[in-house]
Amino acid sequence: MPSDPSKKPDEDTSSKQLQELGAALDHVDASLSSGSIALSAAKGIVYSMMETLGTLVGDPDLPEHSRSGYEGLLESARELRAKLTR
Repeated sequence: MPSDPSKKPDEDTSSKQLQELGAALDHVDASLSSGSIALSAAKGIVYSMMETLGTLVGDPDLPEHSRSGYEGLLESARELRAKLTR
């Protein structure tokens, strides 16, 4: 049975999304450090992730415990963006 896109993610789904987004940020950072990704590609990925995280943080129906996790990832993405623009 297909999932209902109008439903908000439950706690398990939110936790998994947080882990996956965090792993994605870590992967971009590690790939940049190892030279296996171009700077411009890393900037684009981080920008897209920041837009996604900003949308999630702005969701009024998002539970507060999930919001704080997304806000933490958004701050990590901002730090990575600052590192990329130096």
